[in-house]
Amino acid sequence: MNTPTTSTPTISPTESYDVIVVGAGFGGLYALYRLRRLGLSVRVIEAGPSVGGTWYWNRYPGARCDVESIDYSYSFDEDLQQEWTWSERYASQPEILRYIEHVADRFDLRRDVTLGTRVTAARYDDASSRWHVSTDTGRSYVTRYCVMAVGNLTALNTPSFPGLNDFQGSTFHTARWPEEPVDFTGMRVGVIGTGSTGIQVIPQIAEQAAELFVFQRTANFSMPARNRPLTPDELEAVKATYRERREKARWSFAGIPVDPATSSAHAASEEERRAAYDAGWQAGGAHALISQFADGLIDRVTNEFAADYARDRIREIVEDPEVAETLCPDHPLGSKRICVDTHYYEVFNRPNVTLVDLREAPIDGFDAHHLRTATMAYELDAVVFATGFDAITGALLAIDIRGRDGIALREAWSGGPGTYLGVGISGFPNLFVVTGPFSPAVQVNVIMAIEQHVDWVADCIAHLDEHGFIAIEPTPEAQHAWVRHVGDVAAGTLRSATDSWWSGANVPGKPRVFMPYAGGLGAFRQICDDVAARGYDGFALSNQEARGDEQREAVGA
Repeated sequence: MNTPTTSTPTISPTESYDVIVVGAGFGGLYALYRLRRLGLSVRVIEAGPSVGGTWYWNRYPGARCDVESIDYSYSFDEDLQQEWTWSERYASQPEILRYIEHVADRFDLRRDVTLGTRVTAARYDDASSRWHVSTDTGRSYVTRYCVMAVGNLTALNTPSFPGLNDFQGSTFHTARWPEEPVDFTGMRVGVIGTGSTGIQVIPQIAEQAAELFVFQRTANFSMPARNRPLTPDELEAVKATYRERREKARWSFAGIPVDPATSSAHAASEEERRAAYDAGWQAGGAHALISQFADGLIDRVTNEFAADYARDRIREIVEDPEVAETLCPDHPLGSKRICVDTHYYEVFNRPNVTLVDLREAPIDGFDAHHLRTATMAYELDAVVFATGFDAITGALLAIDIRGRDGIALREAWSGGPGTYLGVGISGFPNLFVVTGPFSPAVQVNVIMAIEQHVDWVADCIAHLDEHGFIAIEPTPEAQHAWVRHVGDVAAGTLRSATDSWWSGANVPGKPRVFMPYAGGLGAFRQICDDVAARGYDGFALSNQEARGDEQREAVGA
């Protein structure tokens, strides 16, 4: 009889790179492209089995971008812009993923990407000025710089309902949808959540399910997408002016090439306001109403003009007056993410769709076959969690990141996050975040924001190498001042007037801090450019000879 043998798993030796990038979505792939062109050795580590990041995981039915396709794409290569042809005004998830895969292949990025590997820890070593990165596969890395391109909408938010483990039906989270299509035909389905994802997936499920129960905690404003195929003439016109279009987008408020409104709604008559809102509603898109007048996000009366218009459209579309009122939001338009939909409100006219108001009857929990609210038990075959994300900070805090003197990021952020320009964190040298907290990313066209951030990081690293610096980090004073400034800017708008995932309100126990920079992409770009032009004002830089806190050179501290 043969004696069984045992073997010890082989642990890969530590690999050394100039830069480790965490995440292979839009941000991570562009970081790889830019940093590799500087002659640096770069390794991207991606938890998923393929590139794509958010657009790999979010494959639920109806998943689309809410920025027009021709603008929701990279601008760094003119040939890429000319050769890729978008099929629709708002691209679907499969098309966006094909685009990302095309970019990865076109620029030979895959050879520097390690897939199926999750970064579990990153520790900064003061003595060597190096980051030590650990993964769940046993592979480890040492690197001069660590770039976190983990994304703002990647860490799942799945509420912990009593009895959920006892539920015998199928459960799905929209951000971890199975690769194979899910057939809800003949099933009783519950969807929890009516944010952007829920508003996209609900009409799709309603087409199949025998019964669909929509569990709504907070009504959200949604504008019609008016999605349609793009014509050859449209595409030709865009491609002929792509360079100008992109430059305009870079310096715009929202990262899209539109001329901002210049007049106040108070200067317009009721008829003129109605005509403007009619035109916006007919054109569709997230900015359909809020962008018609210059003071839509700063003046409560102007905002209420637009919000009332949207509520009136809901009441026109939804046949049941009581259901329509439940679907009418009571917060300022734009103080939560404005959604974009295709026949969302119309779905509540279907006989197989029931809206459940969780404000009136919150969810109590589950048993084997039911979702139970305070007033009723709903027998269900499947539950879809469209509950979103632990946004902006969740993916960063899921990694055990430890900076100077072993300080943990979780500890440093226990009372709320802090960054300088959304890119650097005091106490964490040579750690860069792509579109991190206190940057405008989640309120603008994120591709434009990603390119701005990555370009700034690449230029910064080139500056450090050229001048012999080995480390850079924000000063505590600069970081505190920036966080205060972001708060002050938000306070001057209506965007911080309501609890939302922008401030972490969707995750129990999460510190409430308004995290997006609400001043717009163009203004943010100018601030970042000015910081770099002043020798990285607000950052502390260390050279080869001078190490230790007392010797670091503080620039503009």
